Amino acid sequence: MLKGELGLPSDRQLCVALARGAKKLDAAAYEKGSAARVNPEEQSADVKGRIANMLVSFACYMEKQGYRPETIRGNAGALRALLSRNADVLSPESVKEVLATEAKKGENGEKAWGGNRRRNIINAYTLFLRVNGLSWEKPRCNVVRKIPFIPTEQEIDELVAGCPTKVATLLQLLKETAMRSGEAKRLKWIDLDFQRRTITLNEPEKNSLPRIWGNLNSKLLGMLNALPRTSERIFGDCTLNSLKATYTRARRRLAVKLQNPRLLQVHFHTLRHWKATMEYHYTKDPFHVMNFLGHKRMDNTALYVQLDQKLFKDLPDDSFTMRVAHNAEEATKLGEVGFEPFDVVDGVRLYRKRK
Repeated sequence: MLKGELGLPSDRQLCVALARGAKKLDAAAYEKGSAARVNPEEQSADVKGRIANMLVSFACYMEKQGYRPETIRGNAGALRALLSRNADVLSPESVKEVLATEAKKGENGEKAWGGNRRRNIINAYTLFLRVNGLSWEKPRCNVVRKIPFIPTEQEIDELVAGCPTKVATLLQLLKETAMRSGEAKRLKWIDLDFQRRTITLNEPEKNSLPRIWGNLNSKLLGMLNALPRTSERIFGDCTLNSLKATYTRARRRLAVKLQNPRLLQVHFHTLRHWKATMEYHYTKDPFHVMNFLGHKRMDNTALYVQLDQKLFKDLPDDSFTMRVAHNAEEATKLGEVGFEPFDVVDGVRLYRKRK
């Protein structure tokens, strides 16, 4: 079964959802091999049934081949996006027309699919064609990697303080560990060790490496401990999308209340970028950041070197307050007030915090 904590439906539910989307296909366009998109009401039942069966086969193929749930969900969503625009998924020219239309919208400043979204749809459609014994000449899609927005720590803390308890706890966890939101949503209570102050991630996304974080501060542990234990999952059985919706509403309210529109740019994944940037800034060790994020390749981590150089280039070298921790108790107290470990000298761990 595909149903899980990410809100992904079962294989049967997924197939039904895709089949419903297939009703938007045009029979005349299919029969003529045309890229035209006309009234969905004019479709024949035979065409709807054939497309629905192909979509079912596509979903089942991905499951049998061992694709990750988030990949299956993403590919299914890509096909639904095409169907929602009345594309004929049996006609590559029809799909190309939809992609070209979306690209023109973006050039004109209208709301449209971004480069990453277009690339994902192209890849999902290519796999769909291959599964069904078809092929096409993929259209070009040049994706420019954008520089992510990096908020201040104060802005993150304001969001944590202003969100409902469960979302606030999730934000604090993402801030301190740089997990992806989907990874955090999968966490189980058994992954959390209050005595050793550690949390373990054994279900990473995007083929990342498993990770473990130690010396969690008391604030985060207290927030986690306060959550109700109604499920084996730390954040319960609600879907990730429902948490995102709750966060979006709270973020909008806080942006107005605090008169800070920058808060609207802070998404769950933004905290991963923020933490990675700060980890490199404190350690100047790209291999540490690569391991911290679970990356397998250094080129995925190089972005944070660039961000550090741009964000902190004008700050003086004496912009840190330094402290020394001689034992675990002192280290805990320093961590609770925002100090980060950065070096060990003569067996003594040094901590620092930006002024």
